[in-house]
Amino acid sequence: MIEKFIKNEQLNFIKKQIAFIKDSTKKNVAPTVLAAVIDLANAKILDLFPNAASAQQEMLDLSRLKTDAEYEEYIQRLSAFLLPFPKITEQHLKKMFPKNKKLKLPDLSKLDHSKLTYLSWNDLSSNKKLIVYELDGKMVGIECKFSPTSKKNICSFCNCFSEVSYFSTVTKEKKHKNSDYYRAIGNLICTDSSECNKKITDTEYLTTFLRDSLGI
Repeated sequence: MIEKFIKNEQLNFIKKQIAFIKDSTKKNVAPTVLAAVIDLANAKILDLFPNAASAQQEMLDLSRLKTDAEYEEYIQRLSAFLLPFPKITEQHLKKMFPKNKKLKLPDLSKLDHSKLTYLSWNDLSSNKKLIVYELDGKMVGIECKFSPTSKKNICSFCNCFSEVSYFSTVTKEKKHKNSDYYRAIGNLICTDSSECNKKITDTEYLTTFLRDSLGI
């Protein structure tokens, strides 16, 4: 029996590769070019899972797929092997943000954990965005100042053009000559984190941001 092994952002990456293939097909590129596009997409997908067992590699292989229906069936089959975002309770969230006595919590009962790379919600009453993520096997969370921009731009997390908001947090960095040195970290990210979770294809920037913010 094959265990769940695919993360949300990895499935998003796979969907993006399939979109490239479909786009090349619609453009009626030469058969040799289309074959190269498919081979490259397949190689990129397999590279995401360097420790995949043979059965998992076979499941991920899309080189023999031809039609839109086959690609759709492929995605549906992989969706059954999504690793869910770790279960988290309201009490757990409150412990992660002990200084926020008026913490506004998301409705956890409505979350689809299989479609989350990170958990985030906006507290408009305090102009804050909160982010929770499993980093190095431990759940971590940060609060950021949140300023809607009413404009579209590139999100730092999913790297897609969307409705974004500016958010910033302050981290304390160790400076030999100034122990009270602080550095503000600001980014533009999707205002709607559920949409961001649908598009994010890697977590490199997200994890770097969290490490910098938390000083770890």
